[in-house]
Amino acid sequence: MKIKLILTAAGLAWCAGLDAATLSVSTAVQTQPDPASPVIAILSAGSEQPAPADNAAPAPAGWSAVEVHGPFEGYVKNRDLTKQLDVLPGASIYLAPKDDAGVLAVFAKGDKAEITGLHGKWTQVRLEKTLVGYIRTGPAEPAPAAAPPSLPVAGAPPMTVGPSPASPAPASQAPASPVQEESVPLSRLYEGTLASTRSILAPRRPYDWQLLDASGKRIAYVDLSKLLLTERIPNYIGHTVVVLGSMRPVKETDDLVIAVDAFRLK
Repeated sequence: MKIKLILTAAGLAWCAGLDAATLSVSTAVQTQPDPASPVIAILSAGSEQPAPADNAAPAPAGWSAVEVHGPFEGYVKNRDLTKQLDVLPGASIYLAPKDDAGVLAVFAKGDKAEITGLHGKWTQVRLEKTLVGYIRTGPAEPAPAAAPPSLPVAGAPPMTVGPSPASPAPASQAPASPVQEESVPLSRLYEGTLASTRSILAPRRPYDWQLLDASGKRIAYVDLSKLLLTERIPNYIGHTVVVLGSMRPVKETDDLVIAVDAFRLK
């Protein structure tokens, strides 16, 4: 009886293994069945292969349409938000905060999106949605064969290999003077806890917000004037945030300020 139970369990496990195939290599899920299309997600080797998408158009040979469950990080233009900061149905959710980035999804009525960061005219959102993507299931397209080298024509002078000698510069031409580059602060990432500088008992600070380290000491003020949805900033107070921007000294003080270009929760 025990042997029969063991064999039955083994058979069930084997059948389950057939239904839930695992990926042998890391696999990219792309928006279209095209190697040049944007990547939605990367499935790690050993993970379960996603279920086929029944509502997708038939995929070409070598590709399979699959369902990928969120959440996904995306970006929406601020003009596609309501006054209540909800994403408008029909708005495009982009893969990056730029116009030429690929579209991750189109927001539909009933979808859920949570704001997680501010990027100038863009807002970063966490999208709860099941998307249809495409994965490679067949061999890659063969690379085009290289053109055969051209043969020398009989009687033609031999070809020389290597760079041709440079023509001497005209005597009247003066050497180019080196260009003096302006010193421009570089943008980088900063991490800390966002806090307000406003206090009834303290004098007015040059900026309303600051970034604190783990001990509560100010790293720098933060200038959020480049961000458009500044009314959302109080929701981030007391949370660890990551900001992208350039740091500079505050005039006539020993303090520093970060001119923030992008802003998100850790």
